[in-house]
Amino acid sequence: MTEIEQGSFNIYQDLGYDDAAKMQVKAALATKIGDIIKRRRLTQTRAAAILGMTQPKLSAMLRGQFRGISESKMIDCLNQLGRDVEIVVRKRSHPSRPGQTRVVVA
Repeated sequence: MTEIEQGSFNIYQDLGYDDAAKMQVKAALATKIGDIIKRRRLTQTRAAAILGMTQPKLSAMLRGQFRGISESKMIDCLNQLGRDVEIVVRKRSHPSRPGQTRVVVA
């Protein structure tokens, strides 16, 4: 009999990555970048030129290989694709726990 274990909402945490929270944020940013590229029907070559990166680097990012790409660069990519990005800092409702970072797409 196969056991099924309930996962969290962060696959990187479930897989035991030390930087799971950062990876989750990067995954959400990469997903949005990919969605915009697809919606605008840009080739990866054209999108890479707009974003100021090589096509292989863009391709890797869109496939989830984004360890060498900073959140700042990904935010810049969204700006280059015509999106405003807002960063909101607020007090945690449970001050005894560390804060968290998440991406909310409007």
